[in-house]
Amino acid sequence: MSDIIQLLPDSVANQIAAGEVIQRPASVVKELVENAIDAGATDIRIYVVDAGRTQIRVVDNGRGMTDTDARMAFERHATSKIRNADDLFALRTMGFRGEALASIAAIAQVELRTRTTDSELGTLLRIAGSKVLSQEPVACPQGSQFTVENLFYNVPARRKFLKANATEHSHIMQTLERIVLVYPDIAFHLYSGEQETLYLRPESLLRRIVNVYGKRYHDCMLATEVDTPLCRIRGYVGKPETARKKGAHELFFVNGRYMKHPYFHRAVQSAYERLVPQGMHVPYFLYLDVDPADIDVNIHPTKTEIKFENEQAVWSILASTIRDAIGRFSEVSQLDFDATDMPEIPIYDETKQVAMPTEPVTDPSYSPFNPVKRSAGLQPVDSLGTCGKYSTLQTLEPVAQTSPSVDSLVSKPAVGNSFYSYSTDEDVCATGPKGTELRSPSHFQYKQRYIVTSVKSGLMIIDQYRASLRVGYERYLDQLQRRRGVGQRLLFDNIVRFSPAQTAVVDHIKDKLDALGFRLTDLGHGSYNVESVPSGIDTTNPVELLQNIVADAVEQTNDTIDHLHHTIALSMARAAAVAYDHALTQEDMDSIVCQLFACRDVNNTPDGKRIFYILGDEEIGQRLK
Repeated sequence: MSDIIQLLPDSVANQIAAGEVIQRPASVVKELVENAIDAGATDIRIYVVDAGRTQIRVVDNGRGMTDTDARMAFERHATSKIRNADDLFALRTMGFRGEALASIAAIAQVELRTRTTDSELGTLLRIAGSKVLSQEPVACPQGSQFTVENLFYNVPARRKFLKANATEHSHIMQTLERIVLVYPDIAFHLYSGEQETLYLRPESLLRRIVNVYGKRYHDCMLATEVDTPLCRIRGYVGKPETARKKGAHELFFVNGRYMKHPYFHRAVQSAYERLVPQGMHVPYFLYLDVDPADIDVNIHPTKTEIKFENEQAVWSILASTIRDAIGRFSEVSQLDFDATDMPEIPIYDETKQVAMPTEPVTDPSYSPFNPVKRSAGLQPVDSLGTCGKYSTLQTLEPVAQTSPSVDSLVSKPAVGNSFYSYSTDEDVCATGPKGTELRSPSHFQYKQRYIVTSVKSGLMIIDQYRASLRVGYERYLDQLQRRRGVGQRLLFDNIVRFSPAQTAVVDHIKDKLDALGFRLTDLGHGSYNVESVPSGIDTTNPVELLQNIVADAVEQTNDTIDHLHHTIALSMARAAAVAYDHALTQEDMDSIVCQLFACRDVNNTPDGKRIFYILGDEEIGQRLK
């Protein structure tokens, strides 16, 4: 039998390694920018064409490389960061594996121009598919200029799976955000085509956060810092009122490196326990400085997963530090001594007689034991009374089959009781699941969460929030597909600010927002003026709604049109859905039930949750035996 195991060529090995290190254009930007930082650059410029598909160019003013170093930099496991295994536990640089440049050169066409301070001429190196095409002297400024063209040109399967330009550009912006927040003393420029989309000058950390994520962070962040023998923690956490359901910027950095750490994230959440509603997130930017010997960053090629030797102790320090920052934060009302328009308090005069107070006029015939005639309208059901068609309560007029849209439910005032009875001579409202007839449109609201109605086979229990979510989702999805949304002009300006990564997504979905009825005016630098919103959601904060829609769009992994429509329609439906603890009138419940059973899918919400349950006659009988 002949030997079958053989050593792979370097070009093939590099392509395999590139699959882990270089996943998309953002990965190339990350590796090249980190190399520039390690080279001591104070000004870094990034140029991308077609979101990095066609070209990525990174120019820095760092130390540069000699002819030999420039050639060696593209060899596998060639690095200036470490010399032996012990150096892995004393890392202070961004890179150390020596795989990035070799991986990039394996799946792209690369050109490098670089010169050191003490050299009059630099070197020009061209590589494609791991093969060196040429190397020659060239006149160039100090530093390095990497040009990466035709990414994945020799791996068509990987190139085919790249997302739309807007999605890839958003990933590039998100990658840069995580780097620029660590190095506020470095200037960064990002150009997309001919347009400069990001410029950050050297500044303080808080100013860098404000310039990246918006002015609202200037007055709503709490500084935190503690220095212990185990670790040093510094940074900023948001005030409790900054909590949001989606889009909160939650970032950890360790020794100048971005990391994901769910365990430490729970430490932050524990500090805000009972201060913010459940499910809400508070932004934070926390920087941990620890001894490199106490952590392991050599877990994954992306270096975002880090293991801590003293994880529980760091957790406790982190939680107590944030609690201390929140505890030191307080807003005490200021005493207002301005007497303008205040009622005048008369001065006591001994010469004037003080009038004694008089007793108010009363009705001598009033008795609390006499019955009071009830007014017509919705009546609370007595706990011992009967319900349904033969209710002993006063019967109201029949409700017409034409019901208002669910949009009107959000703005209706709450009614005091949570369980109502209603009678009508109408016998059938709609056809339920599998042809089940919904008997008389007499519905009952249970605990301001569920609509209970009688059907032919028993009792149907409908989740009011999920039902209105399904109704709204199908309506907004139809508006997106048919572009029939109606906008409602806002009386006052509403300025919304997005991060650079979110701005790329806004530009991508702006036409979809127009189809719903949003009208946005670009003010530049990620700021937009909201001129109109879709009709029916006027009680919703338009700024928060847009932020949630964009946050959902950023998180999506599939950028097809249908999936984008689904994401936006679901975000809109959540904003317009009837919330729990919202009391409904009989008219409201009629509208929800009838519109639900006109939907294409009446059983589940768009995210797969069950909408209603039928408690059958047999089951009721069994329970009462």
